[in-house]
Amino acid sequence: MKIVQNYILREFLVPLFYCLTGFVSIYVLFDLFGSMSRMLSAQVSFKDAALYFCGYMAPYFHYLVPAALMLATLYTMWTMCRHSELVAMRASGISFLAIVRPLLLVATVMALVVTWVNEWFVPRYADWAAQFKAAKFVQEKVGKADNVVYRNTAENRTWNVDELIADDGSALKSIRIAIDRPSGARLQTITADRADYLDGEWWLTGVKVQHHGLDGQEIATPNPELDALQLRCFPAFTEAPEDFIMQNRPWKFNSVGDRFRYLATHNELTPERRNDLEYDTWAQIMAPWACLVITLFAIPAGIASGRQSVFSGILRALGMFFGFYGVTIGCMIVAKNNWCPAVLAAVAPDVLFLALGVRAFLKQR
Repeated sequence: MKIVQNYILREFLVPLFYCLTGFVSIYVLFDLFGSMSRMLSAQVSFKDAALYFCGYMAPYFHYLVPAALMLATLYTMWTMCRHSELVAMRASGISFLAIVRPLLLVATVMALVVTWVNEWFVPRYADWAAQFKAAKFVQEKVGKADNVVYRNTAENRTWNVDELIADDGSALKSIRIAIDRPSGARLQTITADRADYLDGEWWLTGVKVQHHGLDGQEIATPNPELDALQLRCFPAFTEAPEDFIMQNRPWKFNSVGDRFRYLATHNELTPERRNDLEYDTWAQIMAPWACLVITLFAIPAGIASGRQSVFSGILRALGMFFGFYGVTIGCMIVAKNNWCPAVLAAVAPDVLFLALGVRAFLKQR
């Protein structure tokens, strides 16, 4: 059994590698034609060029992988049927599920890889790649997220940050924090030369605290000894470094965790805008599992192409593939027009086509 599954795995990984490499190469070459002259003029190093193309391609990776899995699955199942390998395996007592288990395992692993790319790689390098291209591939001109204004409406705090010293937002320079009462009147104004995020708490250096009365006028400090400290910890500040990074980063490059945090700390969003952002968040959660859904309905399509006509199986798989993304786009339009809950619109295409794939899969058994 192990020998058979290793054989199937090898036969599947080879076309998957070729398909995925081909799709990625098309994206890279398409951008390279328009960027080659500027990259040569800027004398971009190989490391920066490789990182740029990885960052440029990363937001589209969750579309490329399902397409590559579908073509690789079709080819693998078609080959096994045409050479009667599938019949021989079944005649030897090997179950259909055991035969396709390597394909489903690879699809699950690729779904996890897509999740890692969306949650870790894209937030760090996709925005950098966009800025690098806008700066004509001159590294020194890539701007930092300076002059950040962050409003924490949940706790009535507004941060004005002149400069982000650390790329991860854990060190800030020249800050001003306005703290308001629930009524909207000013409670405190805090200025500092520097803020550092250490062990989950903000430490302010060169800090000055100004208190305000109920009428908003400045009043004397009720804690003169505490407010006289030049280095002070503010454990009540729940803002995280990622909050400041997100302010200047496009929404599409944020991770799921960043998006949920943004939604939790921005109570001022209208219901329509919140539903819009919630759909994007849940759609990103569901995107990787298209790898498994598409592989599941490509398996019976590949078997059909091996038994009957190549084109019938390919057309069936392509119809399911484009139907899946067509329904996804339709659900996106419905959610963004606030016609249905965001979660339902994001989950529905995967549930629907998973059911169709399982039904077709069980028929082959």
